[in-house]
Amino acid sequence: MAAPTPLTAIALSCTLKASPADSSTDLLCQQILDALAEHDVEGTLIRVVDHDVRPGVSSDEGDGDAWPAIRQEILDADILVLGTPIWLGQPSSVCKRVLERMDAFISETDDGGRLVSMDKVAVLATVGNEDGAHAVAAATYQALSDVGFTIPANGQAYWVGEAMGSTDYQDLDAPPEKVVETVIDVARNAAHLARLLQADPYPAGESGEG
Repeated sequence: MAAPTPLTAIALSCTLKASPADSSTDLLCQQILDALAEHDVEGTLIRVVDHDVRPGVSSDEGDGDAWPAIRQEILDADILVLGTPIWLGQPSSVCKRVLERMDAFISETDDGGRLVSMDKVAVLATVGNEDGAHAVAAATYQALSDVGFTIPANGQAYWVGEAMGSTDYQDLDAPPEKVVETVIDVARNAAHLARLLQADPYPAGESGEG
């Protein structure tokens, strides 16, 4: 049997906490990256709030904007892990900014007229002390699909604690068994789908549109 094709992943942690503060979102993102490594996927984690990502919907919002470099890392990777905490039942403002900046992908095409993010897989990592993981997934999946990413089956790993509780994911002695199982599923499915798309990319549109 041939060795698996090497793949790469980029995890964007959209925690509201700047480094060096500990982050549950970072932790779950890293656990997914570790699980992806078991499938020969090399991963890197970026805490977005540590970078000056400007508001806007273009790929470059001018001098000092950190997004162009992050954007290139997304486009160089095969898999995007998008991590967010839940606040007021919503993905974080940092996550929303990332999605807004990726809106530019809709008007950016490759030589085949496809969206520049076509053939890339995206999965979610979600943490919070309230319900809302499914609602976050619904909104975020739609946005990621709109800008060209493909979501695998079971594309979200999440943990939510007791509503209005004080325990964070990072405070647990160990992740719950179901979270561990889901992280493994997410990584396996993401790597599988990424390899399929790498071997057989989406076709170019006859009209020049993806």
